Formats: sequence, structure tokens, C-alpha cells
Amino acid sequence: MEQQQATANLSESPTLIDVEQAEAAIVEHYPRLVRLAYLVLPPGVGRTRRVLAAHALAQRALPRNRANSAGTQASTGPGLPGQRGSQGGPEGAAGDGGYAFVRLRVLRGALRAARRRRGPLAPVLPRVWGLRLVPRPGGADELALDKALSELSGPGRAAYVLRELEEMDDPEVREVLKAAGVVDPRGALIEADEMDGPAGSRDGALLESAEFDACSLQARPTDLMRRRQHVRAALAAAAALVVCGTLLGLPGEGWGPSGAAAPSYARNPSSERALDPAELTRAEPGAWRTATRADFSSWPARGDRTDDTPLLRRALAVWARPGRSVHVSATPGTQSGPPSGPPQLLYAGEVDQVAVVLLYDGLRVVRYAEKGRGDGGAVALDFARTDAADAASSTALVATRADGNVRYLTAPWVRRPSVRDLVRPDEAPRPLRLAPDGVTDPVRAGGAGLVPGSGRTPECESWMALRLGSRLVTDLGEIVPARLTYGAPGGFGPGGGPLDVAGAEARAAWAHTGCRLPLLHSRGVREVNAWRFAAQRLPEGGGAADWVCTRAETWRGAGDRVLAQFQPPARDPGAPAAIVASADGSPDCGPRAPRVLAGALWKSRTGRWYLLAAGSSQVTAVAARGDVRGAAAGRLLTLPAEAGDQARLIGRLMGGGRLTALR
Repeated sequence: MEQQQATANLSESPTLIDVEQAEAAIVEHYPRLVRLAYLVLPPGVGRTRRVLAAHALAQRALPRNRANSAGTQASTGPGLPGQRGSQGGPEGAAGDGGYAFVRLRVLRGALRAARRRRGPLAPVLPRVWGLRLVPRPGGADELALDKALSELSGPGRAAYVLRELEEMDDPEVREVLKAAGVVDPRGALIEADEMDGPAGSRDGALLESAEFDACSLQARPTDLMRRRQHVRAALAAAAALVVCGTLLGLPGEGWGPSGAAAPSYARNPSSERALDPAELTRAEPGAWRTATRADFSSWPARGDRTDDTPLLRRALAVWARPGRSVHVSATPGTQSGPPSGPPQLLYAGEVDQVAVVLLYDGLRVVRYAEKGRGDGGAVALDFARTDAADAASSTALVATRADGNVRYLTAPWVRRPSVRDLVRPDEAPRPLRLAPDGVTDPVRAGGAGLVPGSGRTPECESWMALRLGSRLVTDLGEIVPARLTYGAPGGFGPGGGPLDVAGAEARAAWAHTGCRLPLLHSRGVREVNAWRFAAQRLPEGGGAADWVCTRAETWRGAGDRVLAQFQPPARDPGAPAAIVASADGSPDCGPRAPRVLAGALWKSRTGRWYLLAAGSSQVTAVAARGDVRGAAAGRLLTLPAEAGDQARLIGRLMGGGRLTALR
């Protein structure tokens, strides 16, 4: 109860601290607050930006609202731990609720800035023009400590500074970090414990040195030549803006009633050609046979309405300027603007009583769909990014979705498509009828087909994938289906790069992984690869478990998602694997970093808990720190544990490098 009450008192509330009390704390302890912010901010953003950001955080710690005297008195209670010692600290900080309050605000701001990938943004105020401000240099120990701090995360640096500079014990550090928004305070303390710093860094002496004093600064000029060039460019831009504004204000074609009111493309010949159905480009029917690149540009125009000029004109006009009633969607990272020139027609026809037009401009595929014949029915416009498409990623497009079914428009080189249920790896693919215009019969969407009383969730009852030759694709809610592959990332050939899903091992891995595809829905996914990176014997005769890493690559090259899965022995070959870790934007399990380490808590039949960990073939040793401690040679680790234990896994790579667990 006391711990809960202390945590509640730590939550920031302007009604607890009077603004004058907070201002007095900032003025009295300003150097201390700036030093704290400077140490927690990311060191890699440059010392000048770090100094200015530290001062900005300290100054912005002043709350905006004023509280009554009752709230001020409440703030001085034990729920706001101040500095415990007096060595090097501000006199009177212990028990000073105002100092603890503003310190928490400074810490929150520094941690928020540390979470940004590019470091803290340059503050609006304070601002110094033409000068570089840096703290006075220290010795070799200070440099070594700064380097050691740069290798920690933001919460790890905060835990280290609160413990060594503010002289807090671990329970107080956890309490302050939790109030500052840190999700895992215990992990931050473990990270601070494992920091390899120089001698003297554990007594706070180095943290008190001039190297980390952002209030005692040296001033140096910035790049003088670059400043002169920037001033000249700014003057030229200002002069051009004045001239253009004067011309636009003149009568005629300026800001008058008939000037900007017309569409921006009204007198642009290229835009006019892009909206003319007669200017649409069409590939020859057999162009794909001799094309140097087998992609969407070699698809011929198919469908029973390729000569329907009114339909094509409506599709182009809606693409250029969709109205409010049009439902517009775009995959992440896809521009939804009009075409820069006449696009290519891929398909125009009637599918499931919906008029569908598929267009391609070299970078995007656009689907226009309308009910009725342009008489005010529902209209949808969908965009998908397809730059750098190849033969493997341009095998099909989604034509329509209706009643849980999907119809695909296949590539012209597809002859005998079939459907495979990922959840049932032993079943043979089912042939799928293909119309003369390349549109398939309906295919049940992923997750459809729940059998009542089967005990499975809908997304795990079945997951249908479309087999086109040797390739396997599936619908993830976008125009372009995602390709499914299997194998170790990096390189080519067996065991050296992802291949098509073929063979019992690949089908078994995807049987346990297919149910996790909803996590990748509508992310602009180009390809999903599954990789069984390890197999591990379970303790107490529990059989063998598989470790699978699933990586989703996107068309835009960013936003990739990685899932680590643990699959113990199961009677059902389609039982979904347990997701033990996930990460967005991580290079692990991909061609740039073809390695991975993951761990999980597992309960045996006798009720005992174990920490299991496994790494890919590059891992030579695995160690655990935290609630469970231990190490093992090789890439597999098994340690006794308790329910709810948390551990930090570290793997050693061939050549001496280190690999942390995916999280």
C-alpha cells in the first residue's frame, strides 16, 4: 500500500506544486538540472545541440498552472524522493518537493528526446547564432565514461545518473523512472549495472567534473564560409518572393477570380494527356514473352471493358481529383496524387457486379471500382506502391473482395493457379479455375472458414494462399498480395537465402506461422519470410521445440516487422506458434543481419518453469542476466526459472561480437 501511494504521488499534477515554488527550485538548482539533462540526452547528436537541449529542458520544467496552498503542502510529502546525500548535491535538495518535481519534468523531457531516432530536436529557445557552445574538456576518464554512457539506452543512462549523481537507492530509482514513463525500470537498472565504466565512475566524482557541466561552456565560431553562403541565399530567396508576390497581385492571371480557381492541370498539356483515355498506354498481348523485365509493365490490357471510354474517363478523373464521396486508401508510403503522364491500362471489366479498372504508372498500381455505371453508385480508389517490382512480386493483383472472398487478376504467364491452406500442410493444393481474361474464381480470404466448436480462433481455422507456379502469395488487405518464402536470409541457394515454400519443413513452419499473418495486415508488405533458425530439446523429456523467425519486408524499404516464435511439440500440425518477441524496423533476421536470438519461459508437465533461449548458427554462447542468471556454451540455453521471471539475454557471435535478444 505504501509503495502504491508513493507511486501515485510521483504522477505529475500541476495542482500539487505552486509555480513560485517550482521556479525557486529551478533557479536554485539550475546547474544541477542542466547537468542531469545533459547526461541523459543521447550523446551522438553533437555537443552543441545537446547543451542547448539540456538548457531548454531545464527551463521548460516550469509548470504553466498555479496551484493553491493546499496542493503545495501536499507536494512536500514523502512521495517525491529528493537527493539523499549532500556530497556534491544542492544543499537542501533532500526533502525539497519543488526540486523533485522539476527534476522529474526534466527527466521526462530528456527520456522523450532520447527515444527519438535522430536525437533531440533543436530547441526554439535558448538559441545562439554563430557560435558553438561546448563544455570544457575533461581527461581520459571523462572521455571513457562519456563513451560508456553513449552505449546505454535512455532509461539506462537515467538509472545510472540517478543512482550515482543523485545518490538514490534502487527502489527510489525504480520509482522515479516509472513516474517518468519508463516501461521497464528494472531492466534499466540491470543495464546500468552492466556498464563498463572507468575507475571513479561509481562514486559520482566523474559525473561532477567540468566535462559534463553544461553551464560552464567554451565558445567557438561556426563555419564562417557556410554562414556567408546561407545569408546570400536567404537574401536572394526573399527578393524572389517579393517579385513573385508583386506579379501575382497584378490584374489578369494572378489572384483574380478566374486565376487560381481553375484546376491546376487545366492548361498543362502533360496533365491533360494523363486524363485522356485515348492516351492510355497498352502493352502488346505477347510483350511479356520477350520483355527484359517481367513485371507489371509487360501485362497486356485485359477485361471486357477495355474500350469503354466513359468508364476509363471516370477512373482517370477520380484518380486526379477524388470527390468527398470516394473512399480512398493507400498502402503506407504510397503517394495518392494524380499521374504525371498517361498511365498503363492493366484491366477494365466487370467482376462481381463491380466495374474494376486497374492502372499502372511505373511506381504505383491504382484500382478504381464503382457499382453501377457511373450513375452515383459507391466508388473506391486504392493505391499500392510497386516500384522495383520483378517477376516474383508481380504475379497477381487483387481485383475484388466480397463476402469474405477474393478474386485475383493473375499475370499473363500464369497458366494453372491453385489454392493451398497454410494451416493444413498435408493437404494437396486445390486447382483454381482461371477465366480467359486472367481473373480467378473466388478464393476464401485468410481467416475465413471457422468451424463452430473447433476450439480455434477464426484466423487460425484456415489461411488460404494462392499458388502461382512455384510461388505462393496471400492477401494481406492490399491490392498487391504478399509473397511467402522460407529459408535463412542472406545469400542464394539452399540454406543461403529465402526460397519458395516447398518441402515438408517449409510447409510445417508456415502451418504454425500462417495464423500470425493478421499482424502484418495493411502494412504495405512485399514479402514475408519464415526461417526455422533453431531446434531445442525440452527438459524433462518434453520433446523437441522449434524456433522460427518471421520477417515482413515492405515495398517502401522501411517499417519491416520481425516476429520470433516458439513452437513446442503439438498434436495439431496447424497449431499457431507462440510469439515471444517482435520488433519494428530491426535488421535482425534479414539480409543485412542474418542472425537472431530469442528466449521464452516454458512450463513442463510437472509444473516446473524453465527459461529457454536459442540463437541462430552464428551464436557461440548465450548468457542470461536479471531474475534468472546463467550461461551456456553453444547457441542453446536452458535454466530453471519461476513464473513471471524476467531476464536479459546476450549472445556471443563468431569473431567476438555481441547479440542481444529480439524484443
